Amino acid sequence: MAKIVSIDGLAAAVEEILEEYRTEVERGTKECVQKAAKAGVAALKGTSPSHTGEYAGGWTSKIEEGRMGATATIYNGAKPGLPHLLEHGHVTRNGTGRTYRPTPAHVHIAPVEEEINSAFERDVIEVIQR
Repeated sequence: MAKIVSIDGLAAAVEEILEEYRTEVERGTKECVQKAAKAGVAALKGTSPSHTGEYAGGWTSKIEEGRMGATATIYNGAKPGLPHLLEHGHVTRNGTGRTYRPTPAHVHIAPVEEEINSAFERDVIEVIQR
């Protein structure tokens, strides 16, 4: 609805409009962060190796509010050191001797990260353009 503003009140009216827009964008961005975190956890549970099920089922996320907005961290709570080893490969000891053999990487985090980042960017652009 159009609002008639005097020239003296123009600055206050523009400030009010910008504050409303900032609030809407912050709220929308927070929703995008939550959506991306949830989708990332679901995707990682599906693409992770599941020999025992403990690793694949251990993915979770936490969302923190900071000065610059909401941030999400997706991590494996069940096996916190294992994602790096699986993603990048490692060397294991072969038997009782000092012979080591490389264990190949099982890349399953990077593709999910790329997919989730792209979806997050699209969602945030949509929020900004509303």
